[in-house]
Amino acid sequence: MIHEHHTIEPNKRNLFISVLLNALITIAEFIGGILSNSLALISDAFHNLSDTMAIVISYVAMQIGKKQSTLKNTFGFKRIEILAALFNALVLIAVSIYLFYEAYNRFFNPEPIKGLLMFIVATIGLAGNLISVLLLHKDSAHNLNVKAAYLHLLGDTLSSVGVIIGSALIYFWNISWIDPLLTIIIGIIILRGSWVIIKETIEILMQASPANLDLEAIRAELEKHPEIKNIHHIHAWRLSDTIIHFQCHADVKKNISIMEGDKIRNDLESILQQQFNIDHITIQFEFDVCSDKKTIKTGSNPTRYC
Repeated sequence: MIHEHHTIEPNKRNLFISVLLNALITIAEFIGGILSNSLALISDAFHNLSDTMAIVISYVAMQIGKKQSTLKNTFGFKRIEILAALFNALVLIAVSIYLFYEAYNRFFNPEPIKGLLMFIVATIGLAGNLISVLLLHKDSAHNLNVKAAYLHLLGDTLSSVGVIIGSALIYFWNISWIDPLLTIIIGIIILRGSWVIIKETIEILMQASPANLDLEAIRAELEKHPEIKNIHHIHAWRLSDTIIHFQCHADVKKNISIMEGDKIRNDLESILQQQFNIDHITIQFEFDVCSDKKTIKTGSNPTRYC
């Protein structure tokens, strides 16, 4: 049985302000990076550009995800948000590779850098990033796309701090190699954040069991019901980052009527909803039908009936 699920709508105003701020920061850092000849500042601009793209794509994906289910797309369009998050992460990896390449060249071909201008622009970028991080912090806990954008912004905030420190070292002590070093550090930060998103999106697309669900614990809890003999062939997966689907076979102790089955199912669904935060539930009742009573069905066809 499928129940209505509840998702938290991200604050559209906060998303819009974050997009506007990042667009302005990107322009400022590109211009500042060119004028100051700072690769670290230009790399920070690329990072901010990817942040802006991430937020825009996330918003568009969330709007598409609201579309009603159709006869063709019976699960709806929520997976578009997962695909968008994966796309954002892959773009960031491409940006990281480019930054590593440019930093490598700059190590062996150092160029003079205007440290003061670099410092001023990086400080402006830091202020804008901090505001955006604060705006998206709350929503990032409930939506994978906003989380992706939030991680981008958090990484860029840290990189802006590094650029500010680097600009001071360049201005006062003329340590020019700090610029490509900062670029590499920024690239590593981007890669790390990207891997977190890619790992989670792949798990969702592969229909892996949610990491916070212990299937054996769920089975044990459901089998405490006085009318249940055995719970087996469990499947649990996420349709999106917030929607969990669950199905299982429930072997009852006696031959029951449909009315009795409805009552037992309601009891089991209440356990799954209240204790495990699952609200898309399908339970198939059996009476000594399956010989395989394992938690999950093994073999080449795990979706086969028995």
